Amino acid sequence: MVLPFRMKSVKAKKIVGPALGLMCVLALPACSFVEDRSERYVDAPERDPLKVPQGLDDDRLGQALAIRDVRPASAQRMFSSEIPKPPDMTAEILDENYVVEELDDQAWLLVNDVPGRVWPVVMAWMNERGLGVADDNAQLGLMQSEVVNFSKRARQLVELDSDANAGEAKVLVQARITPGVRRKTTEIQLRRRELSSADSGLLGWDDADRTEQQLALSKRLLADLGDFMRNRDDTKSYSRAALGMTSDPRVRLISENEQPVAIRLDLEYDRAWAELRRALAEAEVPVVDLDRSEGQFYVDFRSEDERKPGFFSWFADDPKPEYTFNVRLAERDGSLLVTAARAPDYDGSDRSSALLSKLFDYLY
Repeated sequence: MVLPFRMKSVKAKKIVGPALGLMCVLALPACSFVEDRSERYVDAPERDPLKVPQGLDDDRLGQALAIRDVRPASAQRMFSSEIPKPPDMTAEILDENYVVEELDDQAWLLVNDVPGRVWPVVMAWMNERGLGVADDNAQLGLMQSEVVNFSKRARQLVELDSDANAGEAKVLVQARITPGVRRKTTEIQLRRRELSSADSGLLGWDDADRTEQQLALSKRLLADLGDFMRNRDDTKSYSRAALGMTSDPRVRLISENEQPVAIRLDLEYDRAWAELRRALAEAEVPVVDLDRSEGQFYVDFRSEDERKPGFFSWFADDPKPEYTFNVRLAERDGSLLVTAARAPDYDGSDRSSALLSKLFDYLY
């Protein structure tokens, strides 16, 4: 009776032993049996975008999943570790929609929508708050309220004294609606303006420096407008009048022989510098040093493979950024241009075009 029991044990060992060995062999080089599909993203053919007849709204057409562009110029020298990650659209909607942004003495409301959809909502806000709309020009992106002195609600909104007097200046509110720096965004500016005896009709936008009190009032008006727009998210409409609004992109990529050579910014210098700093930070390009007076950013744009310290990298600290490329913001022929170049002491591959391409993705 003992012999059968021993025979079963020997048979079990003969089966389990090789099975365990086979599992270990398969587990060690498992990665080699899995196809590396990272190159498919770069090599995949791009089809022509859908087109709608002229005059119809194509707002509902687009990618079901947002994927960053890979241009042929940058794809030629793309490492497998550098395939761009898809943008975090959820974070963009939550953090950057209806946000009041500020730079020096300027403030604006950033909206994640095209000007044609924003225009009627701003008009509705002005009417709802008792300001009314006396003049507007969608092509210029300007909207102007009626004189607010005769409305108690409007006086309170623009912080006039509750009691009117004959000697006070006439006041109105102006709105400027322009395409944002980033694609499919709109920037709204609001300001209180006192009228002179010679003023009439739609007034031009005044970019003169403002006091802290004027800026603070503009920010409060923008915050109130942002709350109003947020509550009307489900009732958006499109303005045909705003179709004539200037929609040229304020950020353009300039290429020569299919290679990016510069980025053109249709912005004031201070705003362009701030946007470039933001783009470098969001693109996770380390800035080693900067010189605003010279318009220079000294950055580290080595590839991930070049930054790796070696086989025992898990024992070492993270490598410190090194100055390998410079990014320059300078005026040329009446425009602001962003250019990139390899550092003089860096003998690695020249990835200036790839750096510009990456910055363009985060600027626009």
